[in-house]
Amino acid sequence: MRKTNLWVLFAAFVCGIMVSSCSEKNTKVCLEEDSSQFVTLTDVVPDAIMEIRYYGTYNFVGTRIDGYEEPTALLTRVAADSLKAVSDDVVKQGYRLKIYDAYRPQKGVDHFVRWAANIPDTLMKQYFYPDLDKSVLFDQEYIYEKSGHTRGSTVDLTLFDMAAEKEVDMGGTFDWFGPESHPDFCGNPETGEYTGDNSNSPVGRTISPEQFANRMILRQAMLRHGFKALDSEWWHFTLKDEPFPETYFTFPVRQIKR
Repeated sequence: MRKTNLWVLFAAFVCGIMVSSCSEKNTKVCLEEDSSQFVTLTDVVPDAIMEIRYYGTYNFVGTRIDGYEEPTALLTRVAADSLKAVSDDVVKQGYRLKIYDAYRPQKGVDHFVRWAANIPDTLMKQYFYPDLDKSVLFDQEYIYEKSGHTRGSTVDLTLFDMAAEKEVDMGGTFDWFGPESHPDFCGNPETGEYTGDNSNSPVGRTISPEQFANRMILRQAMLRHGFKALDSEWWHFTLKDEPFPETYFTFPVRQIKR
């Protein structure tokens, strides 16, 4: 607890001195360029597989996202250490971690916002939001002006089966906009029980008991090692005691060299 408290105090100090970077509406929210408390994730979790979707074009926008200068993942030091414990856990079960996204600079979030406001641009609709009209993405909270990823302790990930040599079947793709991505889709994530309840799917989509169980393997490993889940995305987890809960970082995604 002492280490976490020191991180929080540091974040508060940063916000206190970066007055010009703080929002006038909420002076507790600061933009920060300093990457000194971050690490390149593979330096801490060397066996993690990188598939950084926002560096490439296979994502819901269909182009590389602003601020992603290299196909790497960054996290705060404490989040990376916790993810190493997750990795050690799942490796014993025959899996490796596969990372889609981690730290996301504010300019990347701003790119999402501009894209969402450009209603005619539906290049990737069939792959990520075929059941939705793009105009509802703000109202249904698929796109935000601020993201927990920008605070540096949130990660989007899945599992890779080492024996089968392929990604584990989770019954849905990363960044799918719809209730099918919710952890409670077709089951109870608190008990791990599969119920088959797909009533929230607008077109009757479903996932199998095995696919739900695979989601639970990832979820339970993340929760065991200090992360909390999001109720709308099975792949999204944030460190419970994140060190910068009110600071949004702006430096680009590229290898951090010490």
